[in-house]
Amino acid sequence: MDAKSAKPSIDSARLKVTTPSDREIAMARTFNAPRELVFKAWTTPDLLKRWLYGPEDWRLMDCEIDLKVGGAIRWVWRHQDGGSMGLRGVYREIIPPDKLVFTEIFDDNWTGGETFVTITFVESGGKTTVTQSILYVSKAARDGALKSGMEEGMAVGYDRLEKLLIQSNGQARA
Repeated sequence: MDAKSAKPSIDSARLKVTTPSDREIAMARTFNAPRELVFKAWTTPDLLKRWLYGPEDWRLMDCEIDLKVGGAIRWVWRHQDGGSMGLRGVYREIIPPDKLVFTEIFDDNWTGGETFVTITFVESGGKTTVTQSILYVSKAARDGALKSGMEEGMAVGYDRLEKLLIQSNGQARA
């Protein structure tokens, strides 16, 4: 992305977004890396800071993870103009390297309540498919999330994750 570009280059064709129910969004993408490495990228604050954000001007700056059932998460993205967007949540289930389940609620509660997030990591032939399902409190909240640019933001983040995985795992290829 050049300095004048408003939007980063993304490979959104690799991210599959569906709406399995009237309150749910599911996103799936396959990475050419072992699931242990992909799971680690989802559960290590220093690694999350390197990829879990959309546009370059909204960086994940604060990332706290207490990786245990009942443990808290706290993520805060900061805009280059000084604004911020944060969320907090609690881990409900952790099965390394297969599954993470946690709650999320944004500081400004723009989704109208707590969401329930399930992320699965399925490896086959050295490739890992990550499926993230987010259950909202209402159809209106789900639809608001779909209109927020979430799909594009996750596609950009997952493109960064792909590059990170390639760096971390010499044999990984796009």
